[in-house]
Amino acid sequence: MNDNASLNRSAAFASIAVALLLVGMKVWAVFSTGSTAMLGSLADTTLDLVASLATLAGVWVAAQPDDENHRFGHGKAEALAAMFQVVLISISALSLAFRAVNQWIAGARPEGAEGGIVVSVIAMVATVALLAWQRYVIRKTKSLAISTDHVHYQSDILLNLAVIAALALDQYVGIAGADPFFGLAIALWLGWGAWGASQQAIEQLMDHEWPEERRQAFLEAVARHPEIKGLHDLRTRTSGDRDFVQFHLAINGDMTVRQAHVIMDEVEAILKKEFPGVEILIHPDPEGHVDPTDMSSKDLLAKL
Repeated sequence: MNDNASLNRSAAFASIAVALLLVGMKVWAVFSTGSTAMLGSLADTTLDLVASLATLAGVWVAAQPDDENHRFGHGKAEALAAMFQVVLISISALSLAFRAVNQWIAGARPEGAEGGIVVSVIAMVATVALLAWQRYVIRKTKSLAISTDHVHYQSDILLNLAVIAALALDQYVGIAGADPFFGLAIALWLGWGAWGASQQAIEQLMDHEWPEERRQAFLEAVARHPEIKGLHDLRTRTSGDRDFVQFHLAINGDMTVRQAHVIMDEVEAILKKEFPGVEILIHPDPEGHVDPTDMSSKDLLAKL
């Protein structure tokens, strides 16, 4: 576990280092070229830096053990960090779109395309190296936070290609509106990314149920135990990198408490093998018992 934590931290620090390098270069490029597309790339890279810092903080807090005030852990710190990023990305996208429209109306054009293109190429090389390290870490640790960061940096390759295209079309082909057009496109792309990130974060904060396919696989695993007569009131949720499940199992009502406890342990062992890391809470019911307070009194295993 300590090795995984060290690898995750190394990937987070690597993304911070790359973002710092690229922010410095792109600040120079923006002032040298006056390009709106380059400004959009700078905004995205700045957000990458903030996102990496927030991811590092979120992963660190989420990894803290349960305590007296947080009995379900600190996993939602990752979702809170994501919502913070969404706010920043949305503000950046609106500002960039406003600048692009103004540039289009004013007819302003970028200068010194060569410098901006060189910076974008260097940015792509640094990003490719970072992605390679992140892929290695993800294979080793299966970290959700690093996987999300990896997806974000993958999109930076396309972003830098867009900047190169905007500068080249404006300076070498003579298409005057190329730079604000690509700047506006980048703003829309940032807005779409913010929307997607917000949906994932909201799902965790609102304790959204697992996807139906995973719930079905969970039910099928439970059904393999021969003593189980039914299952109902299945509730699932995810908090950071931790999953929680609780449900009622119907068993032979003539069993002793000790016998029922053995059955619950056996079911839990089956589930732990197929769903490692999931925290499970099982309530045994005598077969045929119906609790009117349950979310659903129907026998879910009857559908299998």
